[in-house]
Amino acid sequence: MSANSDKLGVAIFFFVTLFSAAFGDEVRDAGKFPLVVSTWPFLEAVRAAWRAVDGGLSAVDAVVEGCSACEELRCDGTVGPGGSPDENGETTIDAMIMNGITMEVGAVAAMRYVSNGIKAARLVMQHTKHTMLIGEQASIFAISMGLPGPKNLSSEDSIEKWKNWKKNKCQPNFRKNVMPIDDCGPYHPESSSKLVRTYSCWYVYQWATFKIPGRVGDGPIAGSSAYADTDVGACGATGDGDTMMRFLPCYQVVESMRLGMEPKLAAQDAIARIARKYPDFVGAVFAVNKNGIHAGACHGWTFQYSVRSPDMADVEVYTVTPEMAAE
Repeated sequence: MSANSDKLGVAIFFFVTLFSAAFGDEVRDAGKFPLVVSTWPFLEAVRAAWRAVDGGLSAVDAVVEGCSACEELRCDGTVGPGGSPDENGETTIDAMIMNGITMEVGAVAAMRYVSNGIKAARLVMQHTKHTMLIGEQASIFAISMGLPGPKNLSSEDSIEKWKNWKKNKCQPNFRKNVMPIDDCGPYHPESSSKLVRTYSCWYVYQWATFKIPGRVGDGPIAGSSAYADTDVGACGATGDGDTMMRFLPCYQVVESMRLGMEPKLAAQDAIARIARKYPDFVGAVFAVNKNGIHAGACHGWTFQYSVRSPDMADVEVYTVTPEMAAE
């Protein structure tokens, strides 16, 4: 089972399962499930998930506990409320949870006024026949189901960050082929023949800071940010969500493992497919198969993911470099 609590593109992805199996070289130690895997060294969030599943709660409950901890701790300064503002200075929440046994998915996107993204996503999965709710209507649903709100999701840090960005004439941003090109809007289209600057993608703000209001990242998209099938395994992804969602890398990873690929090769293949079309993109995936073998691959940066299993005294962090992905 996997889930993502993604705010404006930054994400924590959990894979929690109760099977028994062995690790591989990807880490080949003999160890039994439960197994918790997460993107990035968000140790306290992984510990929270581990305590839940080790204490007898379900894998879904453990995922919610881990992601909720990351929202509360504002992992990496970006996850959850008070993180990255959009062009208007507002913080909104994306989140997704997936049950790899039933293939049920619950997600919220661009949710305003409610801070508990992963809990709202679980409510969508448990209490509706839908997969995703968005915007203010997602907020209304979440509050009606008992989550706290409405509340301001901004923080002093996010407002200060936004003010400084405005002082810098709203640069960098995610606009292209518009005027004005060196100032804040309002923006209007400009024909390509009149453009005086060559545009390329901005990779300074990987976490969609100062996104265009209304933008939804890969976080709540099943198959892009995360995917799980109990018969095969699971995947979590992080990075340039706008590019990565065009390739559904986690669906690709799981389907490659279904066809017999080991996690390392499946992860490398998914990243390579994106890099061939977008050589400047930045991103990473981790893959876990049903036997507990796990591995990661990345492009454009060094990636870390965290693992906790019964044979570990505490969370262990694994580092993956782009050079490793090319092997």
